[in-house]
Amino acid sequence: MKTNRHNYTLELNWTGNTGDSTSSYSSYERSYIIQTENKSQLEGSSDPVFRGDSSKYNPEELFLAAVSSCHMLWYLHLCSEEGILVKTYQDKPEGRMSLNSNGSGQFDKITLKPKITIGNSSSEMLKKAERLHEKANEMCFIANSCNFEIVHEPVVSFLTSS
Repeated sequence: MKTNRHNYTLELNWTGNTGDSTSSYSSYERSYIIQTENKSQLEGSSDPVFRGDSSKYNPEELFLAAVSSCHMLWYLHLCSEEGILVKTYQDKPEGRMSLNSNGSGQFDKITLKPKITIGNSSSEMLKKAERLHEKANEMCFIANSCNFEIVHEPVVSFLTSS
């Protein structure tokens, strides 16, 4: 039984009414603003393939960012507990979404591709740093909410002095 709950709220406002409301599929913009108290607002739209604005974040990108950032935050936490000195962390995740004949769709795979440098110079710590991605995936709140495969292709290296 889960007893410790956390609730999240935000405000989403559609800003795409061009004057004709939603009188037709092409009569409105897909733009919106996400806001929450004491944080910068985030401009969003649909993917350009769905008549969106390419200069704004789309829901698919935000979802991919949620998976990637949650994994990173758990990974950093686990490394700190294990004495692994993470110096840099960069991820370039890829998500695959499949569309159905009725126009709906779903993600069916995400591949995280983190590149990490650590300050520890032993091969034992390097191997431990690589293995912690599995544990981070087990702990990640967002990954635990997904019903599809999340693949990890980490590259961990030692920080080299210049």
